[in-house]
Amino acid sequence: MKHRIRMVGFDLDGTLLTTDKKLTGYTKEILRRAIKEGVTLLPVTGRPLSGVSEEISGFEGIRHMITSNGARILEDGRPIKENLLPVEKARKILDIFEDYDTLRDIYYDGQGYMPKAFLERIDEYVSSPAMAQYIVSTRVSVDDLREKFEAEKERMEQELTMANVDNALNIRAEADEDSEKVGVLYKDCGGTILERSDGWTKLKSGNVTGWARDEYLLFGEEAKNMAEDVGNWIVTLDAEAVRVRTDPSEEAETCGLIAYEDSLEFIDTVRDGWISVAFNNEIG
Repeated sequence: MKHRIRMVGFDLDGTLLTTDKKLTGYTKEILRRAIKEGVTLLPVTGRPLSGVSEEISGFEGIRHMITSNGARILEDGRPIKENLLPVEKARKILDIFEDYDTLRDIYYDGQGYMPKAFLERIDEYVSSPAMAQYIVSTRVSVDDLREKFEAEKERMEQELTMANVDNALNIRAEADEDSEKVGVLYKDCGGTILERSDGWTKLKSGNVTGWARDEYLLFGEEAKNMAEDVGNWIVTLDAEAVRVRTDPSEEAETCGLIAYEDSLEFIDTVRDGWISVAFNNEIG
């Protein structure tokens, strides 16, 4: 039986691109034909967003990308899923790298940063002229990578807020109790501060952006401490509706239904494509 191909994921360097990091006319034509046939094209790369050329990120019909070795999934250039290294683990990796004369950089929000001293001696570390040019043209030069790391850590801590509630906190479209509810922030979960005004905070958590009352949020050191203690994952439904069951089986009793773009707290991966989530103060 002939199966219809619905998605093609592909690497960039050494796969889609030539050795001089170019996209050939023939390759472009094949990509266009695949898109015309309804195939989803998915670039999968170790590069950060800033390292993906406009020729690829702006290619008509390509909407999603997996970047930074899987750490960031993008839709139309915006992150929809991130799996970032914890600060302490990243610091330990930097400690190891600093014991050796080896090329190193760090990524924040899709941008790579590299010490000026390494960029000036890039030919000593990278033998391919095309790869060397790619690195030099896409990395921001910094005098001290460790200082940049610590400064970004402090910035992110200042922008962090955590829900301080027993169950869930309503997120609203405007800074008003009567405004439309656009989502929820669950207990022990957090978001990024976008704006603060008159006892309200505009935040982003996953796919939800909106306003929440400050009295139900933690900031600064309190938010940092909670995040280190809990650090929950949130899953968002990308289907019309899904049943939540009492056990990981299609035969198990249904305990509820979640709709498109509803979000639940992720508990664990169980088996055979099933996960457990927090649902109505129970585990399903």
